[in-house]
Amino acid sequence: MPKTSTSETSYSLVYDTDAVIPVEVGEPSLSYSNESGSSNDESRLKDLDEVEERRDMAHIKMVAQRQQAERYHNKKAKVRSLRVGDYVLKAKMQAAKDPNEGKLGTNWDEPYKITATASKGAFQLETMEGKLLQNNWSVAHLKYFHF
Repeated sequence: MPKTSTSETSYSLVYDTDAVIPVEVGEPSLSYSNESGSSNDESRLKDLDEVEERRDMAHIKMVAQRQQAERYHNKKAKVRSLRVGDYVLKAKMQAAKDPNEGKLGTNWDEPYKITATASKGAFQLETMEGKLLQNNWSVAHLKYFHF
């Protein structure tokens, strides 16, 4: 089946020809039987000359589709610029919520200070007393805290 990103099959990009099903060899179809020896050789040489161009076009289509998906994701993503030294609230996980509070309980933990950037979108936090938290926290679970 042709890929949607390249409009080509993997087999045709590698071998520059369509795969022949064994049934077509036993009982040839019209397109298979019309290929004769000399014309087949000529068309095969022509196809071999064009294979690099087809591969390049498939690569360009793949890159364009990847860029389109990235633009779509970036358009929907919320950008939160947090820096070291900012104070944030951390989302309470379901296991950390007190079952006695019910649905009116708090959804955010006390303020924390960002001490370091762990990786893209992840931060190391410390409590107001200066104790470091064990795990790094994603920006998706943090909210800027205004004093």
